Amino acid sequence: MAEGQFRLLAERRFLPFFAAQALGAFNDNVYKNALLLVATFDTAAYSALDPVLLTQLGNGLFILPFVLFSGLAGQLADRFDKASVMRVVKACEVGIMGLAGAGFAAHNIWLLLCALFLMGTHSTFFAPAKYGCLPQVLEEDELVGGNALLEMGTFCAILLGQVLAGVFASAHRLSVLVGGLVTIAGAGLLVSLAIPRIPAAAPGLAIDRNILRSSIANLRAAARDRIVFLAILGVSWFWFYGALVVAQLPLFAKAVLHGTEEVFTALLLAFSVGVGVGSMLCERLSGRRLEIGLVPFGSLGLTVFGIDVFFATPALAPPAPLDPWALLATGFGRHVLADFALIGLFGGFYIVPLYALMQQRTPREYVSRVISANSIWNALFMVVAALFGALLLKRGATIAEVFLTGAILNFAVTAFIYARVPEFLLRFLAWVLARVVYRIRVRGLEHVPASGPALVVCNHVSFADALVLSAAVHRPMRFVMEAAIFRIPVLKWVFRGMKAIPIAPAAEDRSVREAAFAQVLAELRAGEIVCIFPEGRLTADGAVGEFRPGLMRILAEYPVPVVPAALSGLWGSAFSRRYRGLGRLVPRRLWSRINVALGPAVAPAGVTPEALRTRVLALRGRVA
Repeated sequence: MAEGQFRLLAERRFLPFFAAQALGAFNDNVYKNALLLVATFDTAAYSALDPVLLTQLGNGLFILPFVLFSGLAGQLADRFDKASVMRVVKACEVGIMGLAGAGFAAHNIWLLLCALFLMGTHSTFFAPAKYGCLPQVLEEDELVGGNALLEMGTFCAILLGQVLAGVFASAHRLSVLVGGLVTIAGAGLLVSLAIPRIPAAAPGLAIDRNILRSSIANLRAAARDRIVFLAILGVSWFWFYGALVVAQLPLFAKAVLHGTEEVFTALLLAFSVGVGVGSMLCERLSGRRLEIGLVPFGSLGLTVFGIDVFFATPALAPPAPLDPWALLATGFGRHVLADFALIGLFGGFYIVPLYALMQQRTPREYVSRVISANSIWNALFMVVAALFGALLLKRGATIAEVFLTGAILNFAVTAFIYARVPEFLLRFLAWVLARVVYRIRVRGLEHVPASGPALVVCNHVSFADALVLSAAVHRPMRFVMEAAIFRIPVLKWVFRGMKAIPIAPAAEDRSVREAAFAQVLAELRAGEIVCIFPEGRLTADGAVGEFRPGLMRILAEYPVPVVPAALSGLWGSAFSRRYRGLGRLVPRRLWSRINVALGPAVAPAGVTPEALRTRVLALRGRVA
């Protein structure tokens, strides 16, 4: 792991940018929370407005720029050098913090609210450059690690900012607070000067200064790719869920747990540290590659531990106020803190792959505009979360019931997304096979072309071969399989989601066979990888059967490179045909080692079924 994402912190292409964004997130939260605390507990000195109204107004003003200016921000980040954009934004931050200092000194609430709106604007223009630069400065196998570091740094900065805001506001040391805000903004500007040049992704882009039209254009750009759009909705749903949970924490700590202010901080700490740890574990769990199978895993945890908070919540508040240590001494206290930490942990599993997917699947020339569309959706979902939480409480729901409702909604929303894009769940099944059921070792992955069409030929050992190969090769493949296997109950849903291509012998069903060949050729012409099992059926004895000549027909019509692949270690598993009837259900090996070996691609002119079988046998070795 130390050789993975943490290595980026020692490199100039990442460290200055990482530090600049962390300092900005820290300043955002110190200022916003200090202002809201002052507005709540020292309202008379600043304004005659009702504290609740003032708090809602402040939250709204911070989110509003994301809705208004994200379209323009995305265009600027694509049109110009992103490093220059970030430097200009950081320079503006210094002036905004100076304005905030003047507002505190004059006890002028309108200056303070103006500065809060400008800080939201600062974050709006920084976000597309921040996320949009990652695909340009990181290699593909660094994208998950880079996003993980970014999320970890952001949540740690948010947590530290909220804690220090409480310390300085409650101690009425606002002069020290203001000095710190300006100093941190200056430090952010200085480190941004070290960010290397990041060339414009779309230097010829015409900037549309109409903020409504530019936002609509960016939303349309984000909707071009269905997977990217659903990833945006998935990220936005996380912010809905997170905003719904975090908004209830102060009242939950005070009214339900009967805790002190430090208990609220402890709950927030558990959640934020959980997100940071979950984000950092993503690279280890995904093997340094984009693994969208972690997204269903994360959403499952968000639901399970969100529901568990409801059952862990005490029915009656403790008789005496609890500080964090007293809370830890109670069974329900440890249970609740663990639940919030695990919600954060699984939130990290959920959100990091979605950000990486968004960046990887979007063409670089408009990735920042897609990120800006994501900011718009995030802001809208957070506003809806605030209104939804308030509505539930107004209708008499307890805070624990709000958590329960959010967890149940999370299950429903994510189930909808996975039903629309089965690839998420299929990658999850493949990930479970690779990490839980089996230990999969892959050799020769570099022989799979990074782009363009190819034909993969592999021996056929078990019903799970397609999932095992999917787990080993992260580039999506279209599998050709026996129609009889394709129609197996339950599994047929999986195979259909994988866009598998059923095939049957000509003597059995010529129309299915011809349709299969036509679909294979269509997929290859579309630049996809197609995997076939040339034996035509599962092995009945563990040996590799003769390769049928059907693959030669494919190559004759559309010549593409052929990559030989071999599976070993699956013979004798519950998915193979070694055992019959109930004997198949008897577990014989746990966490078995499965080997996937891939050989160098063979030019189509040099392919024969016999030669390919020889290569597959050599790759497989002696083990079935």
